[in-house]
Amino acid sequence: MSSIGILGAGRVGTNLAGKLAAAGHHVTLGTRSPEENGLLATGPAPRITFADQRTTARTMDIVINATPGDSSLDRLTGLRAELAGKILIDVSNATREAPDGLPGDLCYPGSSLAEKLQAALPDTHVVKTLNTMLFMVMTAPETLATPPTAYLSGDDETAKKTVTGLLGDLGWQPERIEDLGDISTARATEAMILVVPHVLRRHGFRPFAVSLAR
Repeated sequence: MSSIGILGAGRVGTNLAGKLAAAGHHVTLGTRSPEENGLLATGPAPRITFADQRTTARTMDIVINATPGDSSLDRLTGLRAELAGKILIDVSNATREAPDGLPGDLCYPGSSLAEKLQAALPDTHVVKTLNTMLFMVMTAPETLATPPTAYLSGDDETAKKTVTGLLGDLGWQPERIEDLGDISTARATEAMILVVPHVLRRHGFRPFAVSLAR
């Protein structure tokens, strides 16, 4: 089992932490303050430890970026030394907020957050995945009537193989995992976020994923 650090303790981070801990992994949630740790420790998250984000990045073997995408690049660039040699799984989308609070324009048109992170963290293996669905689908793909797709983008094949194994622990069947290629392919899946606000405005906050049908 792996030691996995999750940067970001919102709905995405805590949801992933619970499922990965239940699968037997040692999980640390990296939060911004000790006060936040205390609040989270009272919730339904046994077997999960808490630390500041720098400690989490330094001590865990695999790190998941579940921080807000519009600030992830600055935040993680400051952890370059701590993330060196690690696998960084990026599940965030970098968008500007629309007037109604839903995702708006992309922060990096013609590129992607994942590409920016890989360029800023050359000693880290960045893998993009799970950013094309609402957070509850990340850990329960079987709950959708139509089988969803988890896309993978990354330059390092070994890192992608490791991430594929973790996706299996989250409930993803191998045939529903689509390896798109190197990290530049993340700009395609990150652009898929542009459909999300329109779906949410029409149907409300119901679980869905942007998937590949064959």
